[in-house]
Amino acid sequence: MLLFTEPLSSVFFTFYIVCGATDILDGYAARKTNGESRAGAILDSTADFIFIAVMLFIMIPIIEVEFWVKLWLIGISAVKALSLLIGFIKYRSLAFLHTYMNKATGALLFAFPLFYYGLGITVTSFLLCGIASIAAVEELFINIKSEQLVYNIKSIFLK
Repeated sequence: MLLFTEPLSSVFFTFYIVCGATDILDGYAARKTNGESRAGAILDSTADFIFIAVMLFIMIPIIEVEFWVKLWLIGISAVKALSLLIGFIKYRSLAFLHTYMNKATGALLFAFPLFYYGLGITVTSFLLCGIASIAAVEELFINIKSEQLVYNIKSIFLK
């Protein structure tokens, strides 16, 4: 629905908040009811990926970002794509991992409008791209080093 509403309008933000709230609540409900599953993890990560792609599609034309930010986003995307490719080759599955850094990246991306209005685009871009870079590289290393796919791995440093 975000694609079909006026960007940054009240209707847009209503759908935006609903997307974030349902993403948080479905994971919480699955953990509390012991309803976690491999299919649920894949669906959750796929929905997160689609949400981020839609937000980039909507926001990049609206908000003028520096060329270096665009290059950084391309770099992050390349690392994420390589990580997914390695995961798919090794595990025969989409290897979207639920690391702490990926969750931090998702939270910061969700809070983007607040950071943008409060800190401006340069500081916000540096903060988000920095955290997203760390998350992407960590996920890549986990997919390279792990013998088996563990969606809910917390960090490369924690078992």
